[in-house]
Parts: sequence; structure tokens; C-alpha cells
Amino acid sequence: MKLIAHTIGGAPPVIRPAPATRDWMSATPEGFAYRCLPLNIANAHGWEILCPTAIRAWWDGGTSPGSVRVEVDGDDPAPALGHFGSGILTFHVPLLLRTEPGANLWVSGPTNAPKDGIAALTGVVETDWSPYGFTMNWRFTRPNHLVEFAAGEPFCLFFPLARDMVEAVEPEVRPLSDDPELEARYWAFHQGRSSFLADLPVPGTDANEAKWQKGYYRGLDTDGKAAPQHQTKLRLKPFEEG
Repeated sequence: MKLIAHTIGGAPPVIRPAPATRDWMSATPEGFAYRCLPLNIANAHGWEILCPTAIRAWWDGGTSPGSVRVEVDGDDPAPALGHFGSGILTFHVPLLLRTEPGANLWVSGPTNAPKDGIAALTGVVETDWSPYGFTMNWRFTRPNHLVEFAAGEPFCLFFPLARDMVEAVEPEVRPLSDDPELEARYWAFHQGRSSFLADLPVPGTDANEAKWQKGYYRGLDTDGKAAPQHQTKLRLKPFEEG
């Protein structure tokens, strides 16, 4: 699938594959947060646009666009402003992103990267036909709180997704007992998990030595068989000039 970022004059923004690392995860004891593979995969699931210059922004609690104020150092133009009002900080995205037919673009902030005082808003854009650009918006969660974006800090993350996939889903609720084989595998996991947690604080036990269970991380079923498909790392291609 092609994903094309058309530049619109001036210096193009820096786009990078999203990294799996997060400062808060690295700060956990022994980096234990990285043992959660779903977090790692989600962190790296897309491309990020980086802030070209440092900004400081705050909201006075009002509803007008001017109630959001932005400062930058030097003469660089501010990459964000209060455009919509109601505590919304809007970043300009100087790109026209295009996907192949039938593919939308999920646009949000960096995944699993909470920022005090402000939250990223999420949009789904039809980028296979639209000649319209889009903005990346964040909403202040409380007034009179200074928020800073450093130069080189990601302010936007995006990735393509099939437009018809979610509406094609046929959701059902079934008792687990309807699938005896899956039920047996689930309870094998549940019992093994309970035993592991009971042994974890006991010196000399296998659980105490292992420190954490690695079955899901390694893509192993409860019987030790490898999953037919399993990802432990995403390797997204960088954007290249075409």
C-alpha cells in the first residue's frame, strides 16, 4: 500500500516511524512496562510528525479562539494556535496525505504518551479522495495550566486503515463453553497464571527466577505451540523522497 505525503511549499515537517519507547515506560523499575507487548506494538503503530520549534501554550478558560495563547522563542512562526476556541490548540499540518482507494487515515496524538493538562483529539480522514488538508488538535483539560511542546516532540501520529473493515464486523456474544477447545486453553492459562502469581514472591521458585510470564510475548500457546503469526516488533518504512 502506498502512503504519500505531498509537501505544500516551505520546509517539510519531520516525519518518522513512531518509536516503541516511552520515557515513562523506561522509568518503570527494570523497565517492566516493556514486558507488555501490546503496549510496545501500539506505541510503534504509525508515523509521527515532529514539532518544528518549541512552544508554550495555555488556555484562560474562555470559549473564543483568543482564549488559547501560544508563545515561541525567536522569530520562528508558531506551529500551533487557538483556532477553534473552547480550549482547542490547533497544529497546522503542512502536508496533503494520500492513501490508496478504500483506505482512511487515523490521525491522533502519540500513543500511550499522556501529557499533563492537555489531551490529543482523534480523527479519521478519507485521504484516498480528499484534496483537503487537516489539522491536529489537542484540547486543554483545565485552564491556566502551562503546556509545552519541545522542538522535535511528536504532536501527531497517523496510520492507514481499511474504511469498510469496522462496519463489516459482525459482533456476537457467546459463552466460552461453546468452544470447548478454546475454553480448555483459557483455563490452562488462568490456572497457570494463578500459580505463577502465588509463587512469584517465593525465593527459589521458577516464577521468582523468571520474574514474569513470557508466553504471550513469545507468541506461545498454553501448550507451548507457536502462534501461526506473531509480532514482537514493528518495522515501519521511513518516508522517502519520490
